[in-house]
Amino acid sequence: MSSSSAVCQPASLLASEQILQDVFGYQTFRIGQQEVIEAVADGRDCLVIMPTGGGKSLCYQIPALMREGLTLVISPLISLMKDQVDQLNANGVTAAYLNSTMSREAMQDTYRAMQSGEVKLVYVSPERVLTRDFLERLYDMPLSMVAVDEAHCISQWGHDFRPEYAALGTLKQHFDQLPVMALTATADETTRNDIVSRLSLVDPHTYLGSFDRPNIRYTLQEKYKPMSQLTRYLGGVRGQSGIVYCNSRKRVEQITEKLCDNGIRAAAYHAGLEHDERARVQEGFQRDDIHIVVATVAFGMGINKPNVRFVVHYDIPRNIESYYQETGRAGRDGLPAEAVMFYDPSDLAWLRRCLDEKDEGPQKQVESHKLNAMGAFAEAQTCRRQVLLNYFGEYREEPCGNCDICLDPPKRFAAVEVAQKALSCVYRVNQSFGINHVVDVIRGMQNQRIREHGHEQLSTYGIGREHSHEFWVSILRQLVHRGFLTQSIVRSSTLQLTEKARAVLRAEVELELAVPRLDIATRSAKNDKLANRQYDKKLFAKLRKLRKAIADDEDLPPYVVFNDASLMEMAEMLPTSAGEMLAVNGVGHRKLEKYGNVFLGVIEDHLIAGIDER
Repeated sequence: MSSSSAVCQPASLLASEQILQDVFGYQTFRIGQQEVIEAVADGRDCLVIMPTGGGKSLCYQIPALMREGLTLVISPLISLMKDQVDQLNANGVTAAYLNSTMSREAMQDTYRAMQSGEVKLVYVSPERVLTRDFLERLYDMPLSMVAVDEAHCISQWGHDFRPEYAALGTLKQHFDQLPVMALTATADETTRNDIVSRLSLVDPHTYLGSFDRPNIRYTLQEKYKPMSQLTRYLGGVRGQSGIVYCNSRKRVEQITEKLCDNGIRAAAYHAGLEHDERARVQEGFQRDDIHIVVATVAFGMGINKPNVRFVVHYDIPRNIESYYQETGRAGRDGLPAEAVMFYDPSDLAWLRRCLDEKDEGPQKQVESHKLNAMGAFAEAQTCRRQVLLNYFGEYREEPCGNCDICLDPPKRFAAVEVAQKALSCVYRVNQSFGINHVVDVIRGMQNQRIREHGHEQLSTYGIGREHSHEFWVSILRQLVHRGFLTQSIVRSSTLQLTEKARAVLRAEVELELAVPRLDIATRSAKNDKLANRQYDKKLFAKLRKLRKAIADDEDLPPYVVFNDASLMEMAEMLPTSAGEMLAVNGVGHRKLEKYGNVFLGVIEDHLIAGIDER
């Protein structure tokens, strides 16, 4: 059945710029937003690729207010629906959602509001949208447009294919004149073409934004003693919001327990927890009651929290798309943020072994390709941002200056002698032990395992005492990468010499290796400049305290009141009137009316106290 009678025609009730300023409180559009908004407001289908935090939501929220009728937003996660609706309502926009957490009465009330035109946007899951009951209701509603969020889920070539998305292409059969907008942050060219085909988009206006998030610093640490590395890193970012991703539920729980034992406010999140516990953790994180969430990839897709300052990958992700999405949860407010990955090649080998156990077929080939690309990113000796952007087809000639490779370029040294010590030790322990035991022998450690095997009697015992454990682990890994050693997965990752090692042992070739990178203490001038904006830090702290009190009183996440970037701008501009407050990004008329006086009062009291102190 095809229907166009229920589809509302475009109506420029308000200019997009006026809505942006009056409703959402922003002075200017970000790159790409306005052209997309005008295209869909004119009734065109759209494909929008924008990075996480790039402002995708406004691309359909503003046209929803420009056009007559109801905008349907298809979103995969209940938490994201609630978050978006809370923020829209806080800005004075009538929005609602339909999901399985609601009572029958609440759902009926929402349906009535949709029918009568009382709401402008309604968020629904892909599973609900194509049920017979829901479609029959839609025929009688004044539909304006449909926005499909996380649209990469519809493609078999995407990193997160979801069967429930596959049927969304039939929407065009039901409503052939209905403008449809597909939005995602992560889609290579093959995935983009698949989205257009599967959603039956007609001559879509396509916006391919930059995948670059310049405020995020990408850094990688070699994974030696990951728990102590993580604890040390978190000690330097105390009080800030962050996410630590792991590849297993067991590891999530172990790390959370250890962090809590060290006095760090952390909570675990994974799909194996009870629903109420997951909801408690997510809400506590949204409201800044919990600073750090340790999670599997089950966490975060529905998080719209702008003030996440760091994301740590305790384990390497399975593909670059996941890595990009997960790191993109940091710094959504545009302020400096950091993405740290702990990398051990054996983690990559474990993921490959898991993949090998899957049935042969196109899906396995896709996953293998993506895993290899992730490994290449982790082992890159060139600018990480260039590697990341190149993967998505965005080519940059200049290095970014804001990743560990740019900030601390790998230094080379003549490494024949060091390599000989390492290779000789592998040989002396009969090529039957893994990296850590070989390092213990080289460094002359005294432990039970060395004594059990009599390895303290070897000629290579203690020949590398002058270097740290981390140094020798790095050397051995580089020798694996360069093909002088192999790690046998079937023999518990034991090190074995290759034929290529013979020439090094005989000093018949020259060899350079990278000086081991033992930490990520460096900081970029670029991010320091951002971090050292000239704002009143004492006032910023007072404004955050006020925001938290208001948010708790209204049962909202603090950033729904104002985000950190808005508070920082207030502490920088020091507004003392309603007109000056409206010039702050993120302050629209509704928020000025609701919160303006109390925030202006705190700013005024702070300024008076400053005068009195002088």
